[in-house]
Amino acid sequence: MGSILINEKDNVEVSLENGHKYALRDIKKGEKVIKYGFPIGIASEDIKKGEHVHSHNLKTALSGIENYTYNYKEPIFKKNQPVKISAYVRKNGDIGIRNDIWIINTVGCVNNTARRISEKTGAFYFPHPYGCSQLGDDHLRTQKILKGLVKHPNAGGVLVLGLGCENNNIRELKKVLGDYDEDRVKFLNAQDRDDEEAEGIRIAKELQRQTQKDKREEVSAEKLKIGLKCGGSDGLSGITANPLVGRISDKIISMGGTAVLTEVPEMFGAEQILMDRCVNEEVFRKTVKLINGFKKYFISYNQPVSENPSPGNKEGGITTLEEKSLGCVQKGGTAAVSDVLDYGDIIKTSGLNLLNGPGNDICAVTNLTAAGCHLILFTTGRGTPLGAPVPTVKISTNTALAKRKPGWIDFDGEKFLKNREKAADGLFSLIIETASGKECKNEENGYREIAIFKDGVTL
Repeated sequence: MGSILINEKDNVEVSLENGHKYALRDIKKGEKVIKYGFPIGIASEDIKKGEHVHSHNLKTALSGIENYTYNYKEPIFKKNQPVKISAYVRKNGDIGIRNDIWIINTVGCVNNTARRISEKTGAFYFPHPYGCSQLGDDHLRTQKILKGLVKHPNAGGVLVLGLGCENNNIRELKKVLGDYDEDRVKFLNAQDRDDEEAEGIRIAKELQRQTQKDKREEVSAEKLKIGLKCGGSDGLSGITANPLVGRISDKIISMGGTAVLTEVPEMFGAEQILMDRCVNEEVFRKTVKLINGFKKYFISYNQPVSENPSPGNKEGGITTLEEKSLGCVQKGGTAAVSDVLDYGDIIKTSGLNLLNGPGNDICAVTNLTAAGCHLILFTTGRGTPLGAPVPTVKISTNTALAKRKPGWIDFDGEKFLKNREKAADGLFSLIIETASGKECKNEENGYREIAIFKDGVTL
């Protein structure tokens, strides 16, 4: 298959066969190794032209907290006319691209009650172990994620299922929830009913009857909010699937829509690229706080900020976190950064948003869902069956994975190497179809899961 030089400044090329790097010239010990036009680390020993560049001779240059300067570079951006999608219009003007019934637990103690109601009604449930024995910000994070799920427009109806004695009881959750559609959101405390399962089934079926009246209608794609995620990345992620998704992100944003980039630890080493695209100094300062705040989280647990990539990433050709990050942020395209959201926040500004949260796959897709994303574009080089509560479109970095795992992969991202425009048009068409009702593989397989980021005391 040969190899590729990504940027004319690079001193390594990437094999299209295995995703690994090879030196284009002699590189001295202590010299920067350049990929994507940026440093991905420092040579830990002399490297000869043609030699394999990986963990044995390349090390990270990342350390701790850094100071940054604001140097806005206005993106060159092409405007596009919004296309139409077929969606459900909610009372508050939001749109939903699905009309599901969701069961949202206030606490893990009722996971199996939710499961039994789900099995007898077809409503979707999302087990988690939290909602009690948590304190302070850790407890609030759980509540904010659950709030985002309860209010998500893809849910035509929601049964909020509580136990009754938990910290996050229904009364307390309602304080965080704020205004909600009382026709769409119903509550049940299991301890208050002699037969909580029968009552849950009754409520879920009542919500189902109500949603049967809802009809899709034609709306502008400018209302669409897409989440951006990569998992099981390899050396081709930053060459095929991620820049392909970046084009889609730009296209959605150019129509007035929204894209959300998370996985903050996978911005380390590439953060200045994002900072230089912040629309104003306030957004720049929020981005600095986002990056350094997550570094402080690592440091508070005596962990190096460069503790990444994963074993699978390394096997796939990614050596350092800088390299992983420079590939990861390409999913955000070239648009200006319009806002920065904290963990559990709900999107309020169109354009490219940065969302605080970890890179862990299941935590990140939950975070994106709770922020209000209608669907998630998930790139992968190694493959994963994981799905969020919302449609999770899997884009492979390579054709071999797409052929080997057709039950996981929705789109072959290696097509981007052959014809960039054709690949982008093909993926965009799939997104419009998905937004209008076409199921993706995670939905066909019934893979819908959540995980909530925990950082605090358990009582």
